[in-house]
Amino acid sequence: MKGSDVSPSFRLVYAPGVMPGKWVRVWNERLPGVPLTLAQVPAAETGGLLLAGDADAGLVRLPVDRTVLSAIPLYTEQTVVVVPKDHLVTAVDEVSPEDLADEIVLHPLDDVLAWETLPGRPALERPATTADAVELVAAGIGVLVVPLSLARLHHRKDLTHRPLKDAPESSVALAWPEAATTDLVEDFIGIVRGRTVNSTRGRTQPRDSAQEKQKKQDKPRRTADKGAARQQAAGGPAGRGQRRGTGGAPKKKGAGGTPKNPRRGKPRRGS
Repeated sequence: MKGSDVSPSFRLVYAPGVMPGKWVRVWNERLPGVPLTLAQVPAAETGGLLLAGDADAGLVRLPVDRTVLSAIPLYTEQTVVVVPKDHLVTAVDEVSPEDLADEIVLHPLDDVLAWETLPGRPALERPATTADAVELVAAGIGVLVVPLSLARLHHRKDLTHRPLKDAPESSVALAWPEAATTDLVEDFIGIVRGRTVNSTRGRTQPRDSAQEKQKKQDKPRRTADKGAARQQAAGGPAGRGQRRGTGGAPKKKGAGGTPKNPRRGKPRRGS
């Protein structure tokens, strides 16, 4: 099949916890003829998929390799600690790393926070995934520190979370291969940045066809021709001394430069 016969589509990958729904809705409204396919993948795999050409763009967690990927930071998430609902830290509105000194703090292999020193005490083994770590928290084996979106993604009725201050945070960005900034990528950039449909930034709007251009060029001419025809039908173009819309020649003036009075000089009746 020829490349020109293939319908365009846009492939977007996103890391767990990232919610692309609002941007997808705008895309479907603006580009209904271009399907957008979504795939949630582990945060560590998003960059590789973009470079391999398996996706056009991705909602990723920073950092990414800026030498090969372009990235637009979107927002930074709050970091929280996930604990059982009856845990002592639920008595406060905000937790500090010192409050977790005696706790086993689980550190899953897919953690997205760049820790220099993890608070609390380490577990004997690192859970394979954040989902596995949440199960261990529910079993009372430890607590878990994650971005807020991941705490919501893995929400359980028997668990809750509290903000953790003085902890690393996770930032989300829109990324794409630097060498593959396509028109569709520009379209999605515009949507993510909140640009309107008529914005002059980003991707340019489709150019008018030659026929449409000719119509636009001919429109002023047709309008001018119609105006000239109306003036001609009314007695020629309006000039000085002629009232517009009256038609005919200008009224003649008398000897003083003023219009003649048709009643002046006629005898009155009965005189």
